[in-house]
Amino acid sequence: MPDSMIIILYISIFIIGAVLGGAVIFFFRRMSVNRLLKVAQRRATRVGIEAKEEAKATTDQAKLEADKIRNNAENEYRERRNEIQRQENRLLSKTENLERKLEGVVQRERALTNKEKQLETLRLQIEDAKNRELKQLEIIAAMSATEAKEILLQRVEGEMKEEGSRRLREWEAKLKEQADQKAQDILAQVIQRSASEVTSETTVVSVPLPSDEMKGRLIGREGRNIRALEQATGVDLIVDDTPEAVTLSSFDPVRREIARVALTKLILDGRIHPARIEEVVKKAEEEVDADIQTAGEQAAIQVGIQGLRPEIIKLMGRLKYRTSYGQSVLAHSIEVAYMAGMIAFELGANVTIAKKAGLLHDIGKAVDREVEGTHASIGADLVKQWEKSPEVVMGISEHHLETSNTSLWGFIVAAADAISSARPGARRESLENYLKRLKALEDIANSFKGVDKSFAIQAGREIRILVKPEEVDDLGAMRLARDIVKKIEEGMEYPGQIRVTVLRETRAVDYAK
Repeated sequence: MPDSMIIILYISIFIIGAVLGGAVIFFFRRMSVNRLLKVAQRRATRVGIEAKEEAKATTDQAKLEADKIRNNAENEYRERRNEIQRQENRLLSKTENLERKLEGVVQRERALTNKEKQLETLRLQIEDAKNRELKQLEIIAAMSATEAKEILLQRVEGEMKEEGSRRLREWEAKLKEQADQKAQDILAQVIQRSASEVTSETTVVSVPLPSDEMKGRLIGREGRNIRALEQATGVDLIVDDTPEAVTLSSFDPVRREIARVALTKLILDGRIHPARIEEVVKKAEEEVDADIQTAGEQAAIQVGIQGLRPEIIKLMGRLKYRTSYGQSVLAHSIEVAYMAGMIAFELGANVTIAKKAGLLHDIGKAVDREVEGTHASIGADLVKQWEKSPEVVMGISEHHLETSNTSLWGFIVAAADAISSARPGARRESLENYLKRLKALEDIANSFKGVDKSFAIQAGREIRILVKPEEVDDLGAMRLARDIVKKIEEGMEYPGQIRVTVLRETRAVDYAK
C-alpha cells in the first residue's frame, strides 16, 4: 500500500477514536451532572424543611415574647391607673380639708372683726376717760400737761445724768483696775526675769600714753600728725594737761572707736607720721567693721533669732557704739527682745515675731543721722526691704505709738521698750533737761481752765492735778485728764510714759454753836 493511503488510514482512525472518546466523555459528564443535580435537589429540600422548622420556632418564640410584653404592659397600666386613682382620692381629701379650714378661718376672721370693733369701742372709752382725768388733774395742779411733762423730763434727765456719771465712774474704775492688774501681772513676770547692766553715755574717750613725751610726737612738727589723725578719722584729738593721757571727742561713736583703735596702735608701734597714720586708720576701720559684724551676729545668736540678712546684722552691730540717755542701744535692743518675747508668751502671741521686732525696733538709730525722719519709721523702711514678715515691720514702726492705728505687736514692743528704758539705772539725763521737763509738765497742766494746782512727781513720770470742784465736775475731770494727756503727747519728748492724775475734792464745812 502506498504511504499516502496509510497516512489517510491513520488519520481516519484517529478521527474515529476522537469522536468516540468525546462521546464517552460527554456521557460520563452528563451522568455526573445528573448525580450532582439530584444531590443539590435533596440538599435544597432538606434546607427548605429546616428553614420552615426554624421559621416556625421563631414565630412561636415571638408570639411568646409578645404575649409576655402585652401582659407586662397590662400589669403596669393597671398599677398606674390604681396609683392615679389613689392620688385623686388624696387630692379630693385634701381639698375637702382645705375647704373646712377655710370655713374655720372665715369664721375666726368674723370673730376677730367683732373683737376689733369691741376693742376700738373700749379704746375710745378709755381715751375719753383719760382726757377727763387729765383735765381734772390740770385743774387740781394748776398747770398744763406740757408744763408737767417738762418738769418731769428735767427731773428724769438730772437723775439719768447723775446715774450715768456714777455708772461710768464705776465701769471705768473696774476696767482700769482689771487692766492694771493684768498688766502688772504680765510686767512683773517679765521684769523679775530680766537682769540688765547699768550704762552711762559718753561722747569722749580717754587714751592712755606711756609718757607725756608721746604727746609731742602725736602733735608732730607744726601739728601735722594731729591734723592728719583728725582728718583721717573725723574725730577731735584733745591734748591737754591730763598726765599721760589724751582725749578723743566725737558725737559719732563709730568714728570715735576707729580713732581709739588707730591711736592705740600708733602708740604701741611708735612710728607716727601722716602716711603711717592713714595706713593704721584703714586697718582700724577694717577691725571696727569686723567687730560691728561680730556684735550683730552675737546679738542675734544671744536672742535666738535666725535668718537675718547680713545688711541687718551689720546695722545691728553699729548700735553697739550708739547710746541713748546713757543706755547702750544694742544692749537695750537685746533686752527689749527678751522682754517682748516674755510678754508675747504671757499673751499667747508668737514669741519669735515679738523677739525679732524687739531686737530690730531701734535699728533706725544706726542711720538716723544720715536719713530724715523718726528712727521708728526709718527702721521700718529699712527692715521692710529684707524682712518678709509684716508683723515685725508693724512692731518697729508702731513701738512709739506714732501711727494712727497700733497693732498687737506695736503694743508689745512699746511695753518692752518702756520697761527697758524706764527701769532704775537704765538711762540718765542732765539735771537741766530734767528740770525743764518737770516745769513743762506743770505748765501744760496749769494752762487748762479749772486747774488749781499741779505737781510733777516720781522724776517726771507722773503729774497730779488739783482742780476747782465748783468749776469742774466728775465727767469734766475725766475729760481734763484725757486733754492733758493729748497735749503732753503732742508737745513733749520724754522716755517711757507719764501718768496723769486729776483730783477733785468737795468739802462741806459747818460749825456747831
